[in-house]
Amino acid sequence: MKIRNHRLQADPGESVDYLRSPNQSGAITPRYLVMHFTAGRDLASSRDWFLNPAARASAHVLIGRDGAVLQMVAFNRKAWHAGVSHWEGLSGLNSHSIGIELDNRGKLEPREGGWGPWFDPGRVEPAEDVMEAAHRHGGACCGWQRYTGPQMDSALTVASLIVARYGLLDVIGHEDIAPGRKTDPGPAFPLASFRARVMGRAEVDDSTWLATTRLNIRGGPGIAHAPLDASPLPAGTRCRLLQTHDDWRFVEAQPAGDPLRGWVHGFYLRRAEIGD
Repeated sequence: MKIRNHRLQADPGESVDYLRSPNQSGAITPRYLVMHFTAGRDLASSRDWFLNPAARASAHVLIGRDGAVLQMVAFNRKAWHAGVSHWEGLSGLNSHSIGIELDNRGKLEPREGGWGPWFDPGRVEPAEDVMEAAHRHGGACCGWQRYTGPQMDSALTVASLIVARYGLLDVIGHEDIAPGRKTDPGPAFPLASFRARVMGRAEVDDSTWLATTRLNIRGGPGIAHAPLDASPLPAGTRCRLLQTHDDWRFVEAQPAGDPLRGWVHGFYLRRAEIGD
């Protein structure tokens, strides 16, 4: 994949569609990349919304849960993704940023038997697709839909291309530029490690990780194994990675007190960065 004339172009074996959204305006010189979730039903519904002039909303790129990439606004044009927003002395980040929207139902509502999306009162999301966490900007613990592996792979590829092509200063979340108003991309998105990889910043060696939320540590790799007595580990607990098994990680955790070893789910860990 590459960028030509401010549009993504696929290499052989790749697929990038372009559907021009009417919800855009003049030229910009972007300085930041802003990550979002759609909080919608699926990629098609978000695409159709961004194609509707009545929506008065758009993004430069939409990425599906299967990793499909759809561009809707050229990277040198203003997409309407940020709304009322402020960052590093700038206001109105639409004029200063490129926006990527990830197909994700976002913050979920409590339901009998689990968590469900706001737009479908009868639906309960599969437990394996849900992370329970409090938002880093505050609020109670709730459910958030997880992102998929193919989706994150596409997001890393597209984000890295954009940052390199336009010399962007940073990768930030909608929640950062509109705190209290927006919660995307939310706790399920590993923003710190994503930013570090896209920006090429140094990280602590791969064996050092941090718990992103209160986290059960278990006697084996799976929820069938009982949590250890020390569970849950506090958010921010440092963990040394020793072994992997599917989505599970065998770690040596370092909470207050003596280190202990056990299994945690990899979705609840992020790589520690210098300064953590």
